[in-house]
Amino acid sequence: MSDGYIRLIPTDREWQPTPEGAAAATACVARLFSGPEDDVEEVEYEFYDRVTLIDAGENTTRISCSNCNGDLDVEWLNDLIEENGESFDSMDVSVPCCGAVVSLDSLRYDWPVGFARFEVSAMNPTRAKYELDAEELADVTALLGHPVAQIVAHY
Repeated sequence: MSDGYIRLIPTDREWQPTPEGAAAATACVARLFSGPEDDVEEVEYEFYDRVTLIDAGENTTRISCSNCNGDLDVEWLNDLIEENGESFDSMDVSVPCCGAVVSLDSLRYDWPVGFARFEVSAMNPTRAKYELDAEELADVTALLGHPVAQIVAHY
């Protein structure tokens, strides 16, 4: 069985909220999936010690180089993660297409991914409008005290 996630991360990859802000934002996201036709298996937050890849899982099928526009095999990213784990001390990598050193967050992914030291995730959410809209993201932003980006993942 597969799992779907909505993952919310700060737009600044180093930024982390207070524990109180994290708890309030998590409760807010849980409420967004609590209507009569809505459900969510689990909503939780996580702090990371290092900048961590917040990926889109199987949604990501294409990555393009920010230097030469060449295609990068998704397996290249998977191998990089297997070598280094999902956390990074440096975002700079040498890409196989042209050999340039680029930042992982400058690559173009066909589904949004992000890098962060904090996330709120909703596992297997269901409702008529699956993704959070601008107003809902603004509510989470207000509770955290920092703008957020939304990553939709499928594993």
